[in-house]
Amino acid sequence: MTDKPTTQTQISSGGVAFRSRDGQLEVAIIQVGDDGRWQLPKGLVDKGEDNETAAQREVREEAGIDTELLDLIGKVEYWYYSTQRGERVRFHKFVYFYLLRYQSGDVSDHDHEVNEARWVAIDEAVEMLSFKNEKDIARKAKAMIETQS
Repeated sequence: MTDKPTTQTQISSGGVAFRSRDGQLEVAIIQVGDDGRWQLPKGLVDKGEDNETAAQREVREEAGIDTELLDLIGKVEYWYYSTQRGERVRFHKFVYFYLLRYQSGDVSDHDHEVNEARWVAIDEAVEMLSFKNEKDIARKAKAMIETQS
């Protein structure tokens, strides 16, 4: 008989960091993992940290840039399995994505978890992102930015 895996809730936070360069809207995306998948910068919310602060911290760590938080874009929810201390665990994951305006920094200043961080035109970023839910978040961010302009 096999033991049923435990279920844990996991909260992460991240963002769509954007800037305008030569009249073109660009966003910062990161490449991670051995398979080189492109995604939005995000990570676990630390104990005692709010989602907004975590989003800005994760973008700073993973994309190398400092940002101004503008608004919540949306929340993504999914399930996945992993191993924790040798045990199989089922995770119920919630990721809060925020719209973040670039302030300073350089995408080459990313942390060791990231293979590469780069600025990409937002429509190209949508095509490059590996996950449908992140493509949807990037499209929603574009619409939010366009209504602010």
